[in-house]
Amino acid sequence: MYVIRERFFSIGDDFDVLDEHGTKLFHVDGKVLSVRNKVVIEDPSGTEVASVHRHLVALRPTYEIRIGGEKAAEVKKKLFTPFRDKFTIDVPGPEDLTMKGDLLDHEYVIEREGREVAAVSKRWLTIRDTYAVQVGAGEDPLLIIASVLALDLALERDEKKKEEKDEKDGN
Repeated sequence: MYVIRERFFSIGDDFDVLDEHGTKLFHVDGKVLSVRNKVVIEDPSGTEVASVHRHLVALRPTYEIRIGGEKAAEVKKKLFTPFRDKFTIDVPGPEDLTMKGDLLDHEYVIEREGREVAAVSKRWLTIRDTYAVQVGAGEDPLLIIASVLALDLALERDEKKKEEKDEKDGN
């Protein structure tokens, strides 16, 4: 199980991803986001192990995940999904993943071919504003964590667009 705070980050914020015992597993550098639309995930020694960056030209929100310098996946928001947000995690080969659920409350599952491989929930922990990411056996935790970061970036971007529209409309 991996532990992260509720709002993973705002532009410019750094934070750590911990295990259930409080041991630091990864450091997320959000400072580069404002400069290059990129988030960097580092191991405890400070070495970059993965990154997430937004494609600037795309019809729908699309984020590329790189692990060890290689493209590992693209996370894309599905356009029309009533009542729930749904994202596709397009990995090389035929075994794509799907993220779905109540994304605003960060209660959702990640599935491969209808089988749950990971879940994010705040119900598992008693620590306020903290969420647990449970990753199934045999799954790449770095890919799952990077996918969750891509999801959070997409939701934060949608929220900002809505706020800007409301301000423009005088609401």
